[in-house]
Amino acid sequence: MLESKRLRLEVPRTADVGAIFDACQDEQLQKYTTVPVPYTFRDAQFFVSQVVERGWTTGREYTWGLREPGSSLLVGMISIRLLHRDVGFWSAAEARGRGLMTEALRLVSDWTFDEGLPDIRWEGYVGNTGSAGVARRSGFRYIGTGPGLQPDRAGRHPKCWKGILSATDDATEKPGWPAESVARP
Repeated sequence: MLESKRLRLEVPRTADVGAIFDACQDEQLQKYTTVPVPYTFRDAQFFVSQVVERGWTTGREYTWGLREPGSSLLVGMISIRLLHRDVGFWSAAEARGRGLMTEALRLVSDWTFDEGLPDIRWEGYVGNTGSAGVARRSGFRYIGTGPGLQPDRAGRHPKCWKGILSATDDATEKPGWPAESVARP
């Protein structure tokens, strides 16, 4: 478990399947992630019982569910995949815009660096200004645009914005991000 005053990160469990299923019905989440569409209850069960469990067991991917203190409700998901040292995350619609994912990414980054990794990478589909904002506010440096590491649902590698955070970087916002990656009110 990782935690701060505003957030608790725990390994997702069977009791979270309903919240994961509900969150993954959101069109924005589906647009900018690789979750199956349509997303079924079985997909959520498979994610928890196979993807999360196997990731922790093999040490290939570590996944946490986001919860606010005093609540058992899962409001997001974050993981670090060790092959490319890349992070992936999503927030339930009702949890967006409150800084929870930025805080989660900082917690996971600190944990990752404490585990000895020299850096971590972020990428988000071009147009995903929410994800770019989380990475930018967490101290990632923008390093360019190119094909994504993770294939999309069709097996293609879509164009992604990319960032990197080194263990020696501070968590302050860095200049150099493309203007179109900044969400506008």
